[in-house]
Amino acid sequence: VQLVESGGGLVQTGGSLRLSCSVSEYIPGTRLLAWFRQAPEKEREFVARIPWGNNYPFYSDRVKGRFTISKDNAKKMVYLEMNRLTPEDTAVYYCAMAQDYREEYELWGQGTQVTVSS
Repeated sequence: VQLVESGGGLVQTGGSLRLSCSVSEYIPGTRLLAWFRQAPEKEREFVARIPWGNNYPFYSDRVKGRFTISKDNAKKMVYLEMNRLTPEDTAVYYCAMAQDYREEYELWGQGTQVTVSS
């Protein structure tokens, strides 16, 4: 299985972007799909996750209310809708997959850069 992100770019403060993550092949419903991000000189940070088998998303406190994770199982896609962006959201965003609820993310995409200008 491969994960490929797209949709990053440059946006002004207050703007919006939608990231996409393509899943290359069938995966079972036990998988967790998540978005992480890493800003320069900072640790990688969890953003949001959603189980492949249901629609119960979970968000970090820093993005709750601004970001929305969603998926389209038929298209094998995961999305991250990001609104009210600030410069603190500038980072490389990664799509990741865990085998199950234990959230050991073992599969990662290559990342997509999001830059928010002030």
